[in-house]
Amino acid sequence: PAPAECALLPSFSLGAGRPRLGTAAGERLAQPPLSMEEEAGTEREPLLSGRTAGRGHPPRGTFGASDCHDPAAFCTVQDAAGADHDLYINQAVVFIEDAIQYRSINHRVDSKSLWLYRWYYSKICQWVLSLTITLILALAFIETPSSLTITSDIRYRGTAWEPPCGLTESIELICFLVFIADVSVKSYLIGWEEFRKTKWLLAYILILVVSLIDWTVSLSFYCTETVRIRRILRPFFLLQNSSMMKKTLKCVNSTLPEMASVVLLLAVHLCLFTMFGMLLFARSKDKQQDKEWVGYFHNLPDSLTSLLVLLTTANNPDVMIPAYSKNRAYSIFFILFTVLGNLFLMNLLTAIIYNQFRGYLLKSVQSSLLRRRLGIRAAFEVLCSLKESPVSTNELCVNANTLLQVLPKVEMDSCCKQAILRTVRSCPHGILSAALFQKLFDELDKDPVKQHPPKPEYQSPFLQKVQFAFGHRFFGYLGNIVALANIVSICVILVMDADKQLSERDDYFLGAINCFFILYYLLEMLLKILAMGFKRYLSYPSNRFDGLLTLILLVLEISTFAVYGFPHPGWRPEMMGLLSLWDMVRLVNMLIVFRFLRIIPNMKFMALVASTLLDLVKNLRAFAGLLVVVFYAFAMTGIVLFKGAVVPMGNMSVVNATSGNAP
Repeated sequence: PAPAECALLPSFSLGAGRPRLGTAAGERLAQPPLSMEEEAGTEREPLLSGRTAGRGHPPRGTFGASDCHDPAAFCTVQDAAGADHDLYINQAVVFIEDAIQYRSINHRVDSKSLWLYRWYYSKICQWVLSLTITLILALAFIETPSSLTITSDIRYRGTAWEPPCGLTESIELICFLVFIADVSVKSYLIGWEEFRKTKWLLAYILILVVSLIDWTVSLSFYCTETVRIRRILRPFFLLQNSSMMKKTLKCVNSTLPEMASVVLLLAVHLCLFTMFGMLLFARSKDKQQDKEWVGYFHNLPDSLTSLLVLLTTANNPDVMIPAYSKNRAYSIFFILFTVLGNLFLMNLLTAIIYNQFRGYLLKSVQSSLLRRRLGIRAAFEVLCSLKESPVSTNELCVNANTLLQVLPKVEMDSCCKQAILRTVRSCPHGILSAALFQKLFDELDKDPVKQHPPKPEYQSPFLQKVQFAFGHRFFGYLGNIVALANIVSICVILVMDADKQLSERDDYFLGAINCFFILYYLLEMLLKILAMGFKRYLSYPSNRFDGLLTLILLVLEISTFAVYGFPHPGWRPEMMGLLSLWDMVRLVNMLIVFRFLRIIPNMKFMALVASTLLDLVKNLRAFAGLLVVVFYAFAMTGIVLFKGAVVPMGNMSVVNATSGNAP
């Protein structure tokens, strides 16, 4: 990390106070990495500098060198017991959880604040907050004016349901109360000093105040007002709740100055070619030769718009066809414009954006790793205050038994926790130095290796042979071949029935084929469970996907037989129930086609591509969230600006009356 970042490293007060900013940790962490010999050595001084005790607790447990009898001796807490002991344990638990989640450790650390902090970041509390954000964003689908109908065609859709006044407002009020509680807890936990520096929290409060004022105005007018500012502000609640979205927005903001020069160059490029185009395709005496002028270069706005759209290749080659029909040499103009604009300037803009985001990503990763190391180091120094070493030593260290008391309380991945616990129990002498303590939590950076449950052990020789045969990979290959044969058979029947009327189709063959293959899929699933065991079968994602689709297909097939009977020649009964026979057969076929994706894990190249796509989806969540924020805000603005602009055909008088034009 950069020295400027290290200057902001927190220091701690182990009493009822909260961490304060200091630079001692930054000076140590900014040093070059230790060598193997130095890392294997021990520390005799606390990493973080001296602190003041928290209010309401005695000044023990601080890390100041003035509390030590010998500057080279280890700073201990002789009388830490009872409530103080539990407080230090809880502080270490919270610091480790902060490190796991890459959270800042700059917050209150007294006992009540620690309880509130853990409660706020619990799964239930965060789930309630996410549900509240989703609920307030979803209100736009039922609020007036709403178009939540089956069809989007205004000629055929019915009148949308309009909720009574006060219904959506009551839901909004509940959401606002949750947000007020959220911002209050956040502000209390970080303290007044940090609150004044946090622009997001200040904006959070401002948005809530404006929304509540607008909500009061709505009730005052009995929900008849047309402009509701709070709807446009709703995406902010989604934005402020995601740290990744805020980081991405910050990156976009830092990228804009770098993009300005290229965007200006694009504007010059567009304006120059617009002027050239207006001169090349000027109006002439022959109206038959003026198609390019009439359609695309009639005036300056039309010319600029035509070339701007061509820059996105949306109207290519339509924009050049009239001129190209007149003279082939005109194509040089469009080729030069496309090559310079699309191949050079647009790619240059993409390269600048990529370079900026790559640099930002590197800084973000460094910042996250720094937060993790600080959280682990903070937990180490807190536990150092509990001097329970089995041997007399003047080294800065933590008793392994103390860490064993902390880890069960930490919310973390079970596999990672078990790996750390095994390492701690095998620690020699029961002593953990600073380097070893930090190394323990390197497990957090490792991808967990999932251990599959063991196969069942059968005593019968016959069952052992069955287990070997149906647990072999060739049995999986056979299932893939059968699935491919099922897809081919469905394609053949669909091609044969493509030109037939619905009344002329005979679903007997397709129904019989589906019945045969579904029975095979069921048998395959049962044999795999017999060979692998139920728990081992479910431990593989491909098996869960395969088994779930097989059960759904089985339920649909049984439902089809229960409603329409077994397949037979001329199997074309009338519609009964919710779906017709053809609809149910189509649904089954679609699931069978979807089930064919089971072959992906068996093909290394396809599995690599699929895993890359899944990783892209995970990494693009922040960008997708920003798109939701932008689209939602513009959609709400568009509802206000263009209300009543689109009316059914044949009722154009409404448009004329709105625009002030005569019919």
